[in-house]
Amino acid sequence: MEALETCINYWEDALALYRSRDGGGALAVLGPEEANFCRDLQHLLDAAIELQDKSEMLFLDQRSVLFRPESGTHLSENGIDADLSGGESFASAQDVVADLREFEEFADYFPDLEQFPLYQTALRHLENGGIPCRTLRTELVKCGSDGEYLGKLHCLRLAFQNILRDRTNYIWFADAGRQILADLLLYADRDPKDFLIGYEEMLKYIQEGNNWREVEEELSMKGVKALTFYDVVMDYILMDAFEDLDSPPSSVTAVVQNRWLSNGFKETALTTAVWSVLKAKRRMLKFPTGFMAHFYTISEQLSPLLAWGFLGPDELLRDTCVYFKDQVMGFLVDIFNFQKCRYTNVEELAEDVIQNLKIRIENISQRLSAQS
Repeated sequence: MEALETCINYWEDALALYRSRDGGGALAVLGPEEANFCRDLQHLLDAAIELQDKSEMLFLDQRSVLFRPESGTHLSENGIDADLSGGESFASAQDVVADLREFEEFADYFPDLEQFPLYQTALRHLENGGIPCRTLRTELVKCGSDGEYLGKLHCLRLAFQNILRDRTNYIWFADAGRQILADLLLYADRDPKDFLIGYEEMLKYIQEGNNWREVEEELSMKGVKALTFYDVVMDYILMDAFEDLDSPPSSVTAVVQNRWLSNGFKETALTTAVWSVLKAKRRMLKFPTGFMAHFYTISEQLSPLLAWGFLGPDELLRDTCVYFKDQVMGFLVDIFNFQKCRYTNVEELAEDVIQNLKIRIENISQRLSAQS
């Protein structure tokens, strides 16, 4: 039993390390051979854990025949304890049922996957060829494993593609984004004019089909694996921005935390620092008028606001920025949740995704309007 436990530990470590880079960051893509190896190792691990459970029941559990007094144990020819009366058997069965009831509260964490054929199809896709991914967000969206995250990611990509094929939905997405971000600027007493101009130029650019090859090339250089709303807006733009704000450069924190400088000077210095970084990035662009150039134009208006909101001394602005971030993160957790979204087919998943998004957009709008 000890040797089996040692083997299981080694195999679990091997599986975890093989799926990671340097024991830490996630490996973005598993090729067919790697995926097959991981699948076989997972099967071996599952079989070993099942063997361990059966062995414990047979050799270590107090209910095992090995722990019964020899004189009180009489087995019939078919192996059933002949000394147990019907009443005792019924009592034992009741105990078992009572024990099983203790696990009912965990049923939501272990759903019947047969209810989710779309998700099952995604898992088969993962096993057969792998699912490309820029960054694993497994813990962030509260998935139980990297495989679950990748399977759901594949489903969500299909759902977002389905949503944005509808021109009405596309217009709603564009209008909601414009309104929320403009309201955030107004809330912070910033003029949204330059942002609105940049936003409209971005929409005009991405609606031109001839630009999509450039967009794909630019974003692939950034590690983006699919041109979907999730991959571009949620994962690459928003998640990376929040991560940068969680760990700002020391030069920025030194300015913001300097108690000898006025708040006005701190804000100006922070804005100048952000613009300098964006200006340097612009000079390195392969396509000076491409997607990233339009993105940087919008960032010039929003990044200083968010940086000042999260890092500056204005507590009310910080609370509002944190609320905005919490709503975005809450939306991500919701769409990766079996209880909040139906992973049955693309249409039903798309319906649930947009419904969850509308709830979060409404929450943010109400917060900004109330604060204003």
